[in-house]
Amino acid sequence: MASTDDKATTAHTPARAAGRDVARLAAQVIAPTLAAGVIIRRRAGMAFAERYAVDRRATGLLSELRGRYGAGPLRLDVAGRHFAVVLDADDARHVLQGTPDPYSPATREKTAALEQFQPHGVLISRGTRRDERREFNEAVLEYGRQLHSLAPHMVRAAREEAGRLLGAATAGDGELDWATFKEAWDRTARRVVLGDTARDDTALTAMLGRLRAAANRSVAAPRRPGLRDRFERRLHDHLERSEGGSLAAALGDIPAAAGTDPAGQAPHWLFAFDAAGIAAFRALALLSTHERQTAQVRGELAVADLTAPQLLPYTRACVLESVRLWPTTPFILRESVRDTDWGGDTLPGGTEFLIYAPLFHRDEALPYSDRFTPEIWLDGTAQDTEALMPFSGGPGECPGQDLVLLVTSTMLAALLERHTYLLDRPGRLRPDRPLPRTLDHFGLRFVALPHLPHNSL
Repeated sequence: MASTDDKATTAHTPARAAGRDVARLAAQVIAPTLAAGVIIRRRAGMAFAERYAVDRRATGLLSELRGRYGAGPLRLDVAGRHFAVVLDADDARHVLQGTPDPYSPATREKTAALEQFQPHGVLISRGTRRDERREFNEAVLEYGRQLHSLAPHMVRAAREEAGRLLGAATAGDGELDWATFKEAWDRTARRVVLGDTARDDTALTAMLGRLRAAANRSVAAPRRPGLRDRFERRLHDHLERSEGGSLAAALGDIPAAAGTDPAGQAPHWLFAFDAAGIAAFRALALLSTHERQTAQVRGELAVADLTAPQLLPYTRACVLESVRLWPTTPFILRESVRDTDWGGDTLPGGTEFLIYAPLFHRDEALPYSDRFTPEIWLDGTAQDTEALMPFSGGPGECPGQDLVLLVTSTMLAALLERHTYLLDRPGRLRPDRPLPRTLDHFGLRFVALPHLPHNSL
């Protein structure tokens, strides 16, 4: 039976897409997103996406369909499955606020993908198990606390790895690309999650990468139980050390209900750090081309004690703005666990709701739509704009967002403290023109130069 709460809060009536428009959605929105990689990004897919401006085409098509069909969810029936593309920000908020009942994050496609490497992860759990695992994740990750209790170790790890990265770059030709940044970022993630002893365990990250690559194919992916077993054994060896200062130590200190599988939550923490690194690297690209915002960051760093945990609100806002401009999770998925009422119509249980974040983050009605504007995360603008969902929203919001923002802003601050960056092909991020809707992080390259303060000239 449909919920009366659903009827009271959703005014927009769904419309059914014509066959031609279903095909256009598949070709221009869904297929390019899958080609770029949902669980782990594909280099060729991202290069294609930027070259052909696929996100601009996708948001243009969705805006066109919203004008033609109305603001309600656009229904698609494909291969016996029910889908609904959410076209309105209020409707997106309604779905996210309705997590996990009636709108579960554990969709069929997401479950098939993530069970490759985190079969007991909270994102693909339902019912009591989901509640228990969510509570456990919130406790370990300290959801809602901007400065984690383990911040001293996290800050030290990020700053040390940034220093080593810059040392290697400046000892050579000064070039910094995604591959070299990712190596440093992965070392940071392993230290934060598992402890300093795991710093150089590149094999663990490689195993996880192979499992994630298989997960990109979702329901079509071949199972790799042998690889997963090897990955889990290696991961458990690190977790059992419960190294002080790491999330592994916190994991052992937090009481867990039977069936929570505390160790089974750790793969997602490592997985999520990859997207965070992409956001930080894109933020560095923005700051390399936007002098005013870079001056603000440097001003913040000049009065901060960077050897101690610092919130660095403006630097943090730059990372958030990077995620607004280029969401690291373009599609937010929910699946209804029962029939739901929508503006007098009923959508059947099992309907999968597709929320395409770029449609809302780059809405042309937003005055800052295609501009780099970190200030919106500090003056209340972003908080008052329901269309923005950089870390999802509602009860399913990412419980590790504050931890991730602490580590990314610390890494960014360490990179910018004494260096300036010259971006290859800076014209695409010029502040006097709209920023591109797609930015291939694989293609970003910089030259790092020592930064000389004005008063030293």
